Amino acid sequence: MNGTAPDHEVLIVGAGFSGIGVAISLQKAGIDDFAIVESGDRFGGTWQWNTYPGVAVDIPSFSYQFSFERRADWSRVYAPGAELRAYAEHCATKYRLHDRARFQVRIDGAAFDEDARLWRLVTQSGEKLTARHVVDATGVLTHPRRPDIPGIEDFAGITLHTARWDHTQDLTGKRVAVIGTGASAVQVVPAIADQVAHLTVFQRTPIWCLPKYDAPIPPRARWLLGRVPGAQRLVRLASQSLVELAFPIAAHYHRSLPVAGLVEKQARAYLAAEVHDPAIRDKLTPRYPLGCKRPSFHNEYLATFNRPDVHLETNPIERIEPGAVVTADGGEHATDVLILATGFKVFDPGNMPAYPVTGTGGADLESFWARNRHQAYEGVTVPGFPNYFTMFGPYGYNGSSYFNLIETQARHVVRCLRHAKDLGASLVEVRPEANARYFEQMLRRRDRQVFWQPGCSLANSYYFDAHGDVPLRPVPTLETIWRSRRFPLADYRFA
Repeated sequence: MNGTAPDHEVLIVGAGFSGIGVAISLQKAGIDDFAIVESGDRFGGTWQWNTYPGVAVDIPSFSYQFSFERRADWSRVYAPGAELRAYAEHCATKYRLHDRARFQVRIDGAAFDEDARLWRLVTQSGEKLTARHVVDATGVLTHPRRPDIPGIEDFAGITLHTARWDHTQDLTGKRVAVIGTGASAVQVVPAIADQVAHLTVFQRTPIWCLPKYDAPIPPRARWLLGRVPGAQRLVRLASQSLVELAFPIAAHYHRSLPVAGLVEKQARAYLAAEVHDPAIRDKLTPRYPLGCKRPSFHNEYLATFNRPDVHLETNPIERIEPGAVVTADGGEHATDVLILATGFKVFDPGNMPAYPVTGTGGADLESFWARNRHQAYEGVTVPGFPNYFTMFGPYGYNGSSYFNLIETQARHVVRCLRHAKDLGASLVEVRPEANARYFEQMLRRRDRQVFWQPGCSLANSYYFDAHGDVPLRPVPTLETIWRSRRFPLADYRFA
């Protein structure tokens, strides 16, 4: 091995559930020389940043948790955000990760030193760190997207982004404008409607909204789940089956199993039952097939538009003035508070990766993807970027619970690092031919997906990148688990 000793054998960037999950996997594998850096001030990731009113998970809680750290005491079938933040803290405490973590440390760049065979990273404060291996666990729902609207910086009232909510601001009696109708808006709009004086929701593209089969879990049921042998396993199996049918199967096997068409009928019936005014109902009806864009689940969102103090505006926003939002038809909507429910940068420049990553020969990861399309071997590694692993790389996530993604990708990383340790290797790099083979497999299997219907061009979906690809893994969940255990280690070069 090269004699240069890095600060750490493994540096994990990000302390959300991905960072927590891979850290625990490293511990269990006996790889103890690792550290975690996080730009926020605590564990939690998405759930640390997103604290807006009404925030909650959109798949059942029994699936949205680690398989090795199951909770029986969720308060609801779909847990609110505060419980997920508490769960992250619980996992970090139980597995003794606090001493490994440094908070409010943002990585501004990472470059591979070919001679020393290690990564050199620089933080926002100018501190320099070194690591033999880097695991990027920053995810893609990290950096808020601000809309590019003329005058937005000159707005004189309060501006809030759902991903950076300021709880010191009181919305009581205010005229509030919400820009966006994605997943966060679906949750925040009904949560604040009773509080504000008037609410205007600016919609560019309507979202398919379905009923959320949510309910409080009675204390007696929680007690039984925690004490009856096999009860948690049974509930998790039922939850996983529901998630698999609703997301991976519906999305990736659309041609042979057109589940999305049946669900769309349900969504149309739900919309008809919830919204009284035919004109408003028509505005809320998507013109693209269900599945092209991420649908949402909520039991109050659609009905909120029946209120006289809630207005749905579908005319495009022309500009924002100090006290109003002005639409293309000349309408002026007086506004005290501007809420940007405009989601996150996903495939935008500067977000994937979340910081400049320089591999061998000066190769830039963002430029590599711009030239060659988004691709990564099993969603984890890219040729030319040795000792660098991503938890949320292209064609890694298949649409099931993020926790399945975390566990499968962590298993992949650990297999590589343990093999390198057994060989005494200081360099781990996926072979270009293995990466090309995997990418070809993903493209070959995507034709049956729901995303390639003609109507999807109207969806304005963040699933699609600049190349027109949808870098989701077109396979069932069991296959992701099997492949993480069985991918050929010969697909890597160990030196």
